[in-house]
Amino acid sequence: MGNTFWLTLAVVLLLAVAGTAAVLLVRVLRTRRMLVDAGVPLKSKALFWAAVVYTISPVDLVPDPVYLDDIGVLLLALRALNTVAAASRSPEAPPGGAPAPGGGKRG
Repeated sequence: MGNTFWLTLAVVLLLAVAGTAAVLLVRVLRTRRMLVDAGVPLKSKALFWAAVVYTISPVDLVPDPVYLDDIGVLLLALRALNTVAAASRSPEAPPGGAPAPGGGKRG
């Protein structure tokens, strides 16, 4: 196998890691917005930020070449926050942030 194979493999792996990081970053930003809007309790917000700190910290359960523990902790925190935020929505608010009946127009 030549150098071209290893270079191609390295580029593919780098793109996969970058893609995963981009997806997680988008989810983190959406979750932050949801936390502000949903009135989520401080305990749940602290759980989320603790997961973010764990994800970027050098201390890991599994060595850094394998990011499964980091991703797993962050995804569990996101799932817990999603559950808390969904439960804290007011009953009259439509799910998914859809506009209220009547188009939400003032009149």
